[in-house]
Amino acid sequence: MQTTRILQGDVFGVDRVCFTPPGGSELTKLIVRHPGAVTVVPQLDDGSVVLIRNFRISVERWLVEFCAGKLEPDESPAVCAGRELEEETGWRAGRIEPLGAFLTTPGFSDEWMHVFAARQLVAVPRRLQPGERIEVLQARPEQVDAWITDGTIQDGKSMAAWALWKALA
Repeated sequence: MQTTRILQGDVFGVDRVCFTPPGGSELTKLIVRHPGAVTVVPQLDDGSVVLIRNFRISVERWLVEFCAGKLEPDESPAVCAGRELEEETGWRAGRIEPLGAFLTTPGFSDEWMHVFAARQLVAVPRRLQPGERIEVLQARPEQVDAWITDGTIQDGKSMAAWALWKALA
């Protein structure tokens, strides 16, 4: 197998991988190399959860999702989860619990998404990064279910995080 880095961006790299599968002829694939990310399902004391409405330039529209972000170098997923929660939603968690992790798009990427539940929330100032356009929402669990069913939530990581949260939290 031969691997060549063809792009290195701020968030991820892209490798060209040439390989020969058993019994086949040589193939070339492009693979996104990602440092990993987190998403957080924050629950308020009244049982509602905190989501965001985030303008995603990649799809040129607003998406309803759970807060999320990429791991910084040498940052643990739990620390990243707490940081992203504060930056994007303005809530600090007294407890952050891991719920699991999954590969986001293994057909072309090695990105692992780590999912956390956050509880005992305390309001803090938000710290949005340049260019972020984010609104904070609160919803009852049954509303999140309805938003997934009716297509209001179309973000896959948020759907997966919600499924883990409902099963484990």
